Amino acid sequence: MSPPRPFRIAILLCDTPIPPVLAEQGDYGNIFRELFHKSLPSHSDVEFIADAFDVPNKQEYPENADIYDAVLLTGSSASAYENLDWINRLIEYVRFLAAEKPKIRIFGICFGHQIVARALGGECVPNGGNWEVGVTKIDLTETGKKLFGVSELNVEQMHRDHVPAVPPSFHLLGSTPIAPNHGMVQLYDGASPDSVSPADVHIFTIQGHPEFHKRITEEIVKFRQSTGILSNEIVDDFGRRADWRNDGVSVVGKTLWEILRAARAGEKVQQ
Repeated sequence: MSPPRPFRIAILLCDTPIPPVLAEQGDYGNIFRELFHKSLPSHSDVEFIADAFDVPNKQEYPENADIYDAVLLTGSSASAYENLDWINRLIEYVRFLAAEKPKIRIFGICFGHQIVARALGGECVPNGGNWEVGVTKIDLTETGKKLFGVSELNVEQMHRDHVPAVPPSFHLLGSTPIAPNHGMVQLYDGASPDSVSPADVHIFTIQGHPEFHKRITEEIVKFRQSTGILSNEIVDDFGRRADWRNDGVSVVGKTLWEILRAARAGEKVQQ
């Protein structure tokens, strides 16, 4: 029997990390590879390939999307509502994938969450100057609790834009007092949000940054404070929560893998 083929993930890079993060952690392709690697059980023999594509600068996209199990959109310092050629093309690409390549899972992270919303009937808007920065507690819906397998979720944040409502055909995963839509899923036909399982998920998005850990967020906060983007009050509040539990790897990363593995299991059943 031949070994199982590696999982393949296309990472659409929507930004480049600030220089200190880039020097220490690599680009967002590398940062997400670390998330997927750390999210696997220690005894797992699962192999994966994560190919990165530079969307803003080179407008790179997979030549053959069909070889991928999932396409992931990263975060960005850009605003998803901007009328820029590369953002507009990205929105069209998500629409294409969702409609024409239903077997490919779509994952949207922060900016990616917002782009998915715009592409599929929702919107992204400024959140009245309200930032969410650092580890933040997300109040999960019953669907969120069922999918993540936990009753509460802490995830790193770095945003002041948000998706104010859940687009048609999506189900809410969680919210905070500042941002009502902190994650959402679109399910395959026939699946119920009341009994959702990873195999039911076609599109998964989250407003936070499961790929961020304390060191990355600290560097971004330091940089944005030095340029006046973040106020001292916001930075002080971030500091008070800097050592909170971060569920990015143990819960969100694990859920991404559960979606991928359930999809592969479904393929075997259909063969």
